[in-house]
Amino acid sequence: MNRALRLLFPVQLALAAIFMGGCASQSRQGIQQANTAAAAAVASEAPGDYYVGRRYYKAQYKFWGYIRRPGQPWSTAQLAMVNEHQKLAPDRAANNLGSDNGHEYKLFGAFSPDKVYEPASNGFYPEFILRDYQLVSTNPPAIFASQTNAAAKAKLRPLTIERPQ
Repeated sequence: MNRALRLLFPVQLALAAIFMGGCASQSRQGIQQANTAAAAAVASEAPGDYYVGRRYYKAQYKFWGYIRRPGQPWSTAQLAMVNEHQKLAPDRAANNLGSDNGHEYKLFGAFSPDKVYEPASNGFYPEFILRDYQLVSTNPPAIFASQTNAAAKAKLRPLTIERPQ
């Protein structure tokens, strides 16, 4: 390395550290804001005999998304398979699979005692028997790290199954 480059290297390193530090604090702020927005939305939910569902579509997998009780944090949600014998899921009813990815619903139905095998993930998931649904939002607050954190989004692989924060 020539002398000029050796002298500039510490300056470049310091600038990179400052820039990256700023990105990290902005990223943390984004995550905190998203968590606050999601928590406020959960806190405003009326109690009742229903569930809250967030569609989580991944083309490789057959699960429906995350389902939780109203007023409970998203970290308690279960990734579930939906039994559509009584009512088709919204995207299937529209004949457009995955078109509602990220949408939030009020779900009416119940979990069965059964677990359903999902071959792509080689996992068993709870079965939710869907009776009806109401669309709550097409753009609800973020619940996944990849929605607010560029570094988490960059690490996300197509077969990764995220958990709500």
